[in-house]
Amino acid sequence: MRHAIRKFSTLIIVVVAAAAAYYFYAQSNKPKPEELYRFQAIKQGSVEQSVSANGTLNPVTVVSVGTQVSGRVSKLYVDFNDKVEKGQVLLELDDSLFTAQIAQSSGTVRNAQASLELAQANESRIRSLYQQEYVSRQELDQAVQALKSARAQLDTASAQLRRDQTNLGFSIIRSPVSGIVVDRVIDVGQTVAASFQTPTLIKIAQDLSKMQINSSFAEADIGNIKEGQKARFTVDAFPNRNFEGYVKQLRLNPTINANVVTYDVVISVDNPDLTLLPGMTAYVSIAVAREEDVLLAPNAALRFKPTLQEEDATGETKPAGSGAGRAKGKKKSGDISMGKVYVLRDGKPAAVRVRLGISDGQFTQISSKELKSGDKVITGETQIDGASQPQGNMRMRMF
Repeated sequence: MRHAIRKFSTLIIVVVAAAAAYYFYAQSNKPKPEELYRFQAIKQGSVEQSVSANGTLNPVTVVSVGTQVSGRVSKLYVDFNDKVEKGQVLLELDDSLFTAQIAQSSGTVRNAQASLELAQANESRIRSLYQQEYVSRQELDQAVQALKSARAQLDTASAQLRRDQTNLGFSIIRSPVSGIVVDRVIDVGQTVAASFQTPTLIKIAQDLSKMQINSSFAEADIGNIKEGQKARFTVDAFPNRNFEGYVKQLRLNPTINANVVTYDVVISVDNPDLTLLPGMTAYVSIAVAREEDVLLAPNAALRFKPTLQEEDATGETKPAGSGAGRAKGKKKSGDISMGKVYVLRDGKPAAVRVRLGISDGQFTQISSKELKSGDKVITGETQIDGASQPQGNMRMRMF
């Protein structure tokens, strides 16, 4: 009996000693509060807020050259990228049909001219006989009417001739402006028809040293965009080069696609060295606000929330699971300009309310009486090796 009691007492002493050793081991290996979190300092500086969208580079003025008459392309004088001057011949249509029509109309004019001359002679003769009372008034009126009809027929024939001559002129297509040929959709031998609408034959960019970007900005961003604002953009062809322009126009006609509303914003761009080409994709960024010499907090700090703690309305931390704490921690409706950052106080994260300003995507302008430049705020939790963490739920086995 005494041997059993002595054995049990020895076992108790061993267990207590092991528990004490584990406790002291856990305490000595417990990470410091500073090691549980990642920090970044509040800084003083400038911040610029911008909105971004994609767009396409286009010439400011592109003239589509068409034809008013139908026919087969017999001659072509220009090709892609050719420089042309105003009035320069671009192409010619086969003029055989137009020449034949002119010949026919010319014959009609000569016939009408002969009829007019005969009508004039008859009218003069009838008028002389009427004065001598050899013919009646009715015969004179008929002669006058025949003369007027002959003149009208000559006018009609002459107009037809002028129309045919104009159509012959339309068979020679000339450039309406000076510029560069950026598109050609016809070849020699191709027949073009202008029955219902004018077909486009050639496109001419009037001046490639002045270009524009047609970009689509989201409805949420359009309220901050104003004419005259500076814009920066890049293109895939020159990824390491930044280009600049300015907002020329905000078009009021919205585009709605799958219930998403966008607006076309036109960016004016100078292209003196002709580096930028029509059709390039531009990645546009427009600066809509800028603040100088303000407090800046990293956005990661504004997104951070403690894992096992939550704040109440006064900024104090409370254990997770407190319903009252969750209710008080909610922002009031409409209080979108307020946010929270966390600082380490007494080894625990404590919330500090801040008023938010503009953001550049990495830093956000803040104002707070409790923070100054250089103060460190929590941006995240560190990953501590499980072997060095005390396991609070670990149970000692008795055997």
